Amino acid sequence: MGDLLFPVYNNFFIGAYQVAINEAADLQGLSDTEATERDCYTYRAYIALGSYQLVIDEINDSHPTALQAVRLLAVFMSREHEREQCVTTLQDWLADGALAQNPTLQLIAALMYSQDGKINEALKCCHTALSLELMALHIHLLIKMDRGELADKQLKNMQGADDDATLTQLATAWVNIALGGGKVQDAFYVFQELGDKYSWTARLYNGSALCHMAMNRYDDAEKDLVEAINKDSKDPDTLHNLAVCSLHLGKPATRFFNQLKTLSPKPNAILQLEALEAAFDSANSTYVQA
Repeated sequence: MGDLLFPVYNNFFIGAYQVAINEAADLQGLSDTEATERDCYTYRAYIALGSYQLVIDEINDSHPTALQAVRLLAVFMSREHEREQCVTTLQDWLADGALAQNPTLQLIAALMYSQDGKINEALKCCHTALSLELMALHIHLLIKMDRGELADKQLKNMQGADDDATLTQLATAWVNIALGGGKVQDAFYVFQELGDKYSWTARLYNGSALCHMAMNRYDDAEKDLVEAINKDSKDPDTLHNLAVCSLHLGKPATRFFNQLKTLSPKPNAILQLEALEAAFDSANSTYVQA
């Protein structure tokens, strides 16, 4: 028997969230462990689609720790005033030696810490390497820190664990974009292959567009991003990349920034922009008063 969960997690990883949910609904004959893993991907897909309340309503204290962790992520993402309590609960769970061995809990912890700007704490969770997804997140965080050489080193560990996995292929593309040069073309081929092999999603179109932008092919990048926005009109990565691409093409980008500002939770790009605007206003006020 093959991997029954493959259609679920594979579609989740490429960003085909509704397909992942539909595939999960059709699965039968799973063990308790497999059923929990299926449900984790299902509810995480709902979170990715913005259906936070559904996840919060359907998961309760009787569910396994992994699912309770997913519910905690939904609360964290949708209720800013409860974030501090979510982190406290998370820390209590991680302090339990048995619970800390749960790969989903470690993954959710890393995602929450990363979202909260606690990158070092997120990296500690990733260092457990309890799952391929934790290894991929480790690579993502290293790239975010502009440590492409360390990300490349971590990628080799991931390739040793499962070189053929879709997640490993995606991580390879991320690292190649970060390293730049001729490797960007290799990354482009990865996104093309995954899109043609499975299905084109906003995530894959964005990956392809990033490659085009890294090679100064902004017209081609814009075409990919238009395809991406047709797949998901509220995807923050697409809107962000469209804004950047438009600026390079000499086109208005205000609409995309305004759309980003309407999203909840606010994308990091908007938080950074608002911080810069506040700093500018403060400096300008000081200058005027002087």
